[in-house]
Amino acid sequence: MNNFTHKLYILTEHNDIYRQAIEQAQLSGLAITDDRSEATILLAAPPLAAKYLDDFPQLEWLHWEYAGVDTLMSPQLRQDYELTNVKGIFGQQIAEYVLGNLIAHFRHFACYAQQQAAKQWQTHPYQSINDKTMVILGTGSIGSHLAKVAKAFGLHVIGVNRTGIPAKNGGFDKTYHINELATALAHAEVVVSTLPNTPHTKGLLNKSTLSHCHNALLFNVGRGKNLVESDLIALIEEGHIQHAYLDVFEKEPLSEDHPFWTHPAISLTPHIAAVSFPEQVMEIFTRNYHLWRDGFQLENRIDFEKGY
Repeated sequence: MNNFTHKLYILTEHNDIYRQAIEQAQLSGLAITDDRSEATILLAAPPLAAKYLDDFPQLEWLHWEYAGVDTLMSPQLRQDYELTNVKGIFGQQIAEYVLGNLIAHFRHFACYAQQQAAKQWQTHPYQSINDKTMVILGTGSIGSHLAKVAKAFGLHVIGVNRTGIPAKNGGFDKTYHINELATALAHAEVVVSTLPNTPHTKGLLNKSTLSHCHNALLFNVGRGKNLVESDLIALIEEGHIQHAYLDVFEKEPLSEDHPFWTHPAISLTPHIAAVSFPEQVMEIFTRNYHLWRDGFQLENRIDFEKGY
């Protein structure tokens, strides 16, 4: 007889790393299983969990390796288990992505790299990001961290959320309700979407809303479905958006014939603005497992009705 009461199945792209970490952690009452039918806890990454969810009849708790959980929100999928994700670890990476690109844009770093390759010595007037106004859609842990870093660089930061209530310790100069989005965007020199994918955020960035911008830089580091992609090029041509930095898309990977690949005012990356480092995921999982084992409410619980 053993004392294990919880059986964990690992379903990620880094199974060996997580297995080694779990074994080293020696979590009381937890055993790793290779039998999906007996697993009560699942540590998983998208889209693997959604694809094989029905293989786990005894599932009680699924710990998601990522922040976004939209692949599990389909009404066709079962929702009879506790779902948690990873939060609080992506703010630093998102801030590096946004501020790094922002500084590179205003300081013409890409241009100077081209000039170096051509052995061309030529200076260009540049702007500081100090005193620029950044509008951040989403004032959760990612948006709040980005706001604090942006403030440290001298930007004015406006937040937009579904309540209009300022986030605690968020670092925003002002917060608007989502119904006031047009007013917020009219102030924007930089727009950053950190929003999740929900019925309320789908297509929120479109011709109507973004037309309130005037030569703004647009960053989408939230979810691809937040942006109506077919509206973007027209918004650029009409001067509402100066340049778009896109890390997420409606359909990934981006098709080879997509016009975004070759557009000079669009910079894209393959969903790498923030990744889940296994050691950070393990830290959150371990803390939550102790709560689970002792009968307490889990952290980072997902509300299936809200989608986040």
